[in-house]
Amino acid sequence: MATETVAEEVEAGMPQLDFSTYPNQVFWLVVTLIVIYLVLSRIALPRIGAVLAERAGTITNDIGAAEELKAKADAAEAAYEKALVDARTEANRIVAETKAEIQAELDVELQKADAEIAARTAESEKAISEIRASAVESVSAVAKDTAAEIVRVFGGSVDQAAVDAAVEAQIKGGAA
Repeated sequence: MATETVAEEVEAGMPQLDFSTYPNQVFWLVVTLIVIYLVLSRIALPRIGAVLAERAGTITNDIGAAEELKAKADAAEAAYEKALVDARTEANRIVAETKAEIQAELDVELQKADAEIAARTAESEKAISEIRASAVESVSAVAKDTAAEIVRVFGGSVDQAAVDAAVEAQIKGGAA
């Protein structure tokens, strides 16, 4: 009997191709497909759907957060730009005030310097006029002494009053 079963098996070929086992194979195929469908529809697909929904929610939340952060960044940039403009305006105001203060101080110092120069010029002119007057007196005295000495050298008698009057007349006449 063992040889007969081996011979029948060899003649039959592959059991999947044996037409007598088709109804059994179709039954188990249908059962397997139903089980796979139930497992996929009840367990796997809801989990995949939940994961996809969670990812979609996360992406939506991330996009919302990104938009909110972008809005905050835009607001911060606008505040920065406003602060920068305000700082430049303030700096320009401070520069203008400082220039005005420096110009005022410079004007005061220039007035002081002009007054000092005018005072020194007046002192110098006074000193020069005193020196001129002294020089004229000295020249007059030297001229009188020289004229008297010249008259004496030429053998004349010296009348000091006449010599003085002649020198004074010459100085006045030469100056006019």
